Order: sequence, then C-alpha cells, then structure tokens
Amino acid sequence: MDKFVIHKSSLKGSVEISGSKNAALPIIAATLLTDEECKIHNVPCLSDIKIMIKILEVLGKEINFEKNTLVIKTKKKKNYTAPYRLVKTMRASFCCLGPLLAKRKKAKVSLPGGCIIGTRPVDLHIKGLEELGAQIRVENGYCEAKAKNLKGKRIYLGGPFGSSVLATANILMAATLAEGETFIEYAACEPEIENLALFLKKMGANIEGEATPLIKVKGVKTLGGCELEIIPDRIEAGTFIAVSLATNSPLEIKKANPDYLTSVMEAAKKMGASIDVSKESSIFIKPPRNLNPVNITTLPYPGFPTDLQAQFMACLSKAAGVSLITEKIYPDRFMHVAELNRMGALIQRTGPYAIVEGRQNLYGAEVMASDLRASAALVIAGLGAERKTQVLRVYHIDRGYDRIEEKLKKLGAKIKREK
Repeated sequence: MDKFVIHKSSLKGSVEISGSKNAALPIIAATLLTDEECKIHNVPCLSDIKIMIKILEVLGKEINFEKNTLVIKTKKKKNYTAPYRLVKTMRASFCCLGPLLAKRKKAKVSLPGGCIIGTRPVDLHIKGLEELGAQIRVENGYCEAKAKNLKGKRIYLGGPFGSSVLATANILMAATLAEGETFIEYAACEPEIENLALFLKKMGANIEGEATPLIKVKGVKTLGGCELEIIPDRIEAGTFIAVSLATNSPLEIKKANPDYLTSVMEAAKKMGASIDVSKESSIFIKPPRNLNPVNITTLPYPGFPTDLQAQFMACLSKAAGVSLITEKIYPDRFMHVAELNRMGALIQRTGPYAIVEGRQNLYGAEVMASDLRASAALVIAGLGAERKTQVLRVYHIDRGYDRIEEKLKKLGAKIKREK
C-alpha cells in the first residue's frame, strides 16, 4: 500500500487536465448496447477505468487500451452478470445494469461499492427501470433484472437530495432501445450526462433535451459503433484551482472547460483570486496573499460540486476568518474533517454543516485518506502546511486522478510516493 510524503511547496507553471472519469465510466458501459466496435478517446488511466474494463471483459467485450484510447468490440454475447469481486470497488459500475437489460434482456449486477461518503441508495435506478417494464429483485447482494421488451414511459427521477447522475445515465441508456418514447423528468444536467447523450446519439439513439431537467428519448431497434472524445475532467480542474489557492501559487490550468466551472471559479474569486480564461480552454489563476472566508453550499450542477467540497475545505482552513460549508448532496461527506483537524485546522461539523475557522498555518502530520476526494484535500493541505505530511492509503486518489503526483512535481511540488 502506497503513501505520499509531502512538504510545503511553492508552485508555478501549467498543468494539463485529463479526460473526465465520471464521463468515461458510463460511456464505457454504454458500449454494451451494441455489438459493433466503439472507439473512445481521451480516457484517463485510472484504477476505476481499469476495473470497468475488467467488468466489460467478463461481460464478453474485447478491449484494447493504449495512449488514452479505448477500442471496444463484442467477443461473446451470453454473459449478463457483473460480479461482486469487481463491482464492490466502484459505484459507477452499476451503470452496466441499464444497457445490459436493454440489449441482452436480462442483467445481474452486484450492488455497488466505492468511497465511504454516506448512504447512496440505488432505489432511483431500480424505480426507473421498473417503470420501463423491467422485473427486478434484489437478493443476496445482487440486483437481478429481466424484461422481454422495455417500453417508454414518463419517469420522475427526483430524489431527497436532488437529481441522480448515475440513475439518469442508467435510465437514459436503457431507454434508447425501449419501445416508444421515454421522458426523464428531473434528469441530472451534468456535463457528463451531456457527453453520454452525445455518444449514444452517435451510436444512432434519438435523444433530445440533454443538459436540461427533461430528457426525451425515442427508442430505436438497434445501435451501432461510433467514436467519441471524453470531455475534460472538471473535478480535476477544480482540484488544481484549490491547489493554487492553498499554496499561494499562480497556475495555468490547460485543457479545462471553464463553462463547467462557473460556480467553482466564483468561489475562488470570492476568496480573493483573480481568474482569466483564454480561448484555448486555459484557466489562469492568481491567488491572493491571504484567502478570504466564504460560504459554500454543494448543489447539483451547475451548483458547487460535492466532489470539490473537501478540497475547498482544505483551502478555507487557511482563510482569514470563519467559513460555512453546507453539504446538500451527501450530508455525511465529512470524513476528511478529523484528518484536517489533525493538521491544525479548526473545523466543527454539525449535521450537514461544517464551520471552518481559518488559521494562518497548518502543520504536517500522518493522516489517513478515507475516500477519493478526501485524499485530494489532504494532499492540498500538505502542500500548504509547515513540516512533513504523510498521506496514507493513496490508492483512493488513484481512482480519480491520472498521475497526480507527477503533475504536481512538474509544477515544483515536493511530493513523492513511497511504499
């Protein structure tokens, strides 16, 4: 098991953003809807991607992954079971359920695992597929579904904390091969869903309204192969904005789409940063000498992303004043609070709220990464802290950041990976 050893660093230069993990995973699953060859470009080299590749290989796909390009074609069509040994490590693998059911008429997918960030039920996935006509039972840790023919319907996907990205993806994929028209109400509007819809349309799907709360899908009989490029990872771009703020380092963030980061850049500006955007999809950020406190509330897109809450909490731990962070997506997503406090932060958590009293300095400590985004927060805190920081269990960060320590080293960060 690896760890990061980090010392306080001043950074400069430019960093290039990789393709989006959260876009790539459902798109890879969507290749189950066709037997023809698909090519997917700008795929990040992550442990989550490798797990999804293994799942599709079990399901009969032949896959080649070279130079960030996936070539996927069907080898066998009979298997319809995504096993627990693979699905347990990654929640997005549950996205195999919809396309498997639509194409092979039955599916058996293990209930998912992933990061420990609070309860994330799959009830909306099941509800939506049942309304399309699937017969589903959950037994012995598996979700088993079958349907002779899926039929389009008007489906409401609103949950207690807003729309669900993965449920929207699952229902959207299944609806492409359903009879008639499907209307997905309260659909997730995230750019990752828009990227998935573009992929499906290139395969021959009939979809309207992606990137809006109402998606209309007119079912077709078959889908074909296609080629697509994955969008830039907005969460990785936002993480490097946080790196800039925490280390007081001006940076150029290249191959980022600023349109996906409006709420994040607005928070950074309120903290005192100046931000410029180029026509070449670069973000230039210059942080202030002292960060201002701000209040942040996580919301569905285009609101502030829950996947950047931890990273910005690390920054606000050094702000000159008191900040309030409200988590409205995953109210229990505060595993990083105790570890940041071990580094000298003053953070008090009450329910879905975290009160962050900024301090001039944080101090290095041995800390434990509990999940993917908490790992990034601890790395950010370590880069801005006095003395040595050791971040344990960095396998979490490898799930969502492509070679993050190498990218940081090129910027001048004092970080190394050790066993």
